[in-house]
Amino acid sequence: MYLKDRQYRKFCAYGFLKNLRFYEAFFILFLLNRGLSFTQIGTLYAIRMIVTNLFELPSGIVADSFGRKRSLLTSFLLYIAAFMVFYLFRSFWLFVPAFVSIGIAEAFRSGTHKGMIMDYLSSKHWDEQAVDYYGHTRSWSQRGSALSALLAGVIVLFGGNYELIFLASILPYILNMLNVLSYPGYLDRSLKSRETKSLSQLMDPLKMLGQVLRDRKIRRIMHSSALHSAYLKAIKDYVQLVMLNLALVLPLLTNQASEKRSALSIGVFYFLIYLASSWASRNAARFSDKRPRMATATLLAGFLAGTLSGFLFHLELWGLALLAFALIYIVENIRKPLLTGALAEVAPKEILTSVISAQSLWHTILGSLMAVGFGLIADHRGIGPALMCVSGLLLVLSAAISLPRSS
Repeated sequence: MYLKDRQYRKFCAYGFLKNLRFYEAFFILFLLNRGLSFTQIGTLYAIRMIVTNLFELPSGIVADSFGRKRSLLTSFLLYIAAFMVFYLFRSFWLFVPAFVSIGIAEAFRSGTHKGMIMDYLSSKHWDEQAVDYYGHTRSWSQRGSALSALLAGVIVLFGGNYELIFLASILPYILNMLNVLSYPGYLDRSLKSRETKSLSQLMDPLKMLGQVLRDRKIRRIMHSSALHSAYLKAIKDYVQLVMLNLALVLPLLTNQASEKRSALSIGVFYFLIYLASSWASRNAARFSDKRPRMATATLLAGFLAGTLSGFLFHLELWGLALLAFALIYIVENIRKPLLTGALAEVAPKEILTSVISAQSLWHTILGSLMAVGFGLIADHRGIGPALMCVSGLLLVLSAAISLPRSS
């Protein structure tokens, strides 16, 4: 059994601080408030994912070769730059470089910290505890999201606008930079000595990655994990419209303007969803013995919940639509530790960051297509039909591909 030592607490702090993104609970509402259409929002989301796509593999290889701490610190600085743009400006065209900055930041972050955790477990000979360990550290990310949503609601309620939440998001990222700098030096390791930084240092991990990706089992794990994660990332912020409609029919703060009236309710809704997600992540290890079957079952369950949520949204049954949407979050937080652990078991440790980045590359390709498609359908047919179409299509295709040869 692993020990909850100082480094365990630092890993938990990383996830907690990383997810203190106060803007996330109101991001779609913020963009709509700036006059953007759903198509423009979908385009911005796609730009972010495409940029992440372009930088995904290079960032993973650079992290493995030149240092993971530098990769994470670069990511935090790019996030902070984007927060300042959202705080200061209002134009769609100025939001484009901000989303580009976030896209690059996500590329430098994705996979890097997971690789550090897996290397730490290997150094302690705790590899068999990967699902449980990662699930527990990830649960702190969900707790951070829960607290973030609640505090964001308070900030909007008393601040009276959405801009302040971007300014407030800077402090946790500065604290996380200090946290990452305190990590032990061996977690920043590369395949070769960091003293010589040559082209061959970049090419060796790339060659190994090419060999690893020929493994069908690894490809299936990567696809299963990336598909559901991309789906949630493309649609998750649209739940804010479900929350907004539900908040406005509740008999709370009726003497306040709609923006303030909905703020605290949305914060509470997100708080409850993320608490449930935290519980799911902490308990994911209970399903590790049934991991092959769970991968298929949870994938289909997530898409089914999305289809149901879209149908209920269309019927204006806001409370039930929100419950169905919450199930997608819970499913994702059961799947993530299971599939991350599965990938860590079969991928070579020395290029694990690059393998996870390759998975994130596929994730961003899928997510960018879903984001644009969702935005186009939402502009022409509405949120409910868009959610039904995207979720239903993925459900049918995944069932057709997965069920006959579920393993």
